[in-house]
Amino acid sequence: MRAAPPPLAGGTPGPDALGPLLHTVLDALRAGAEQRGGPLPAGGPHTVARHIDALGTALPETGTGADEALTALVRTLAAGAADPAHPLCAAHLHTPPLALAAAADLAASALNPSMDSWDQAPAASALEALVTTALAAEVFPDAARPDALVTTGGTESNQLALLLARERHGPVRTVVGANAHHSFRRAAWLLGLPEPVVVPTPRGTIDPTALHDTLTTLTGPVLVAATAGTTDEGLIDPLPRLADTCAAHHAEFHVDAAYGGPLLFSRAHRHLLDGTARARTVTVDLHKLGWQPAAAGLLAVQEPTDLAALGHTADYLNADDDTEAGLPDLLGRSLRTTRRPDILKTAVTLRALGRTGLGALVDACMERAQELADLVEKAPGLDLRDRPVLTTVLFRPRDADDETVAAIRRTLLAEGRAVLGRAQADGRLWLKATLLNPHTTPGDLAQLITLAEGSTHR
Repeated sequence: MRAAPPPLAGGTPGPDALGPLLHTVLDALRAGAEQRGGPLPAGGPHTVARHIDALGTALPETGTGADEALTALVRTLAAGAADPAHPLCAAHLHTPPLALAAAADLAASALNPSMDSWDQAPAASALEALVTTALAAEVFPDAARPDALVTTGGTESNQLALLLARERHGPVRTVVGANAHHSFRRAAWLLGLPEPVVVPTPRGTIDPTALHDTLTTLTGPVLVAATAGTTDEGLIDPLPRLADTCAAHHAEFHVDAAYGGPLLFSRAHRHLLDGTARARTVTVDLHKLGWQPAAAGLLAVQEPTDLAALGHTADYLNADDDTEAGLPDLLGRSLRTTRRPDILKTAVTLRALGRTGLGALVDACMERAQELADLVEKAPGLDLRDRPVLTTVLFRPRDADDETVAAIRRTLLAEGRAVLGRAQADGRLWLKATLLNPHTTPGDLAQLITLAEGSTHR
């Protein structure tokens, strides 16, 4: 007799099938974290690779069963993870997701709507429209009907912004600061646009005078991309003055606020984004200062008619007569066809915490960055690059050369003791701490300083 197929996650029986499997997963996550014992596994790449190789073949002739497979693989992955929930894992814009957002993401996976036609995602498509409208209004509070597209993150959002500008104007020229995200260069290449013009940023942000001089030399349509939260230093370009400069030169204005965008939730810090609402398009990532499991990106647009350029028809998904009969057309909401209902986790987070709750998390991380900067300034053997604007702090051992700074970071990684990033600024290499964990304590920050100082003297 043929064996029954494995149970499915959806439908009425789905939750009963998921229940015991979730217990197995949670036990494996806990065991893996205990085995790791720190922010990342000790021993470096070769040690981690050996543990993965010890699992054996990825495709056995006969399966091992659900419990064994989940236990072995989840535990091994957790033991070998760089865990952003650990306060000493602070290298990148890699957020520790909220438990409630991860739980919502499980529901999205179990239901598995595909956001490319209404008949595959009836409620999810309506929920996406509700949430993206609300978030677009946060970015463009004075716009008549702003809109936002759900993306995989800043890279896709920035590419879409360039695509929409190209469709409006033809081969638009992109102008970026030297501090801009690498995705603009790649997007220009993918879209067949000229190489971006780079404005120097000697102090880390775009100088409006330098931008004016650059725009004076250019002809034809231009899109200027400013940054609200640079990857290396967490700096914010002078957005109001850049918006003025763009208006004077009839250049379009885009703001890459993938990092800094969620400051809009904070009453204490949203003023740092003044000028953002004057952009035509704005990139925001909620898998950074929004504590969502990846991916949770947005491209907010001030003029919803701009999105008409993304319109596309496939008869089996959005036939004209179906659309005319009132079935929503989802293909113009993304360049992707099949895509997950990533909006569910965001919707749950917004509803559970509200603007006040999210703002408090933003404020907490901003405060931790100032506290770390205080500790660096008090440490006799360390230099602080500058006071942080967002949640990124650059520091380095005093009088150390760049090779020593790089070696300190790699030593901490190899020992599994801390995950710090690296950034070039002022012609030197700096250690980078990006603080996105609202549970980080002053004691954790002090330990980070101790580790950095201790590694200097080895």
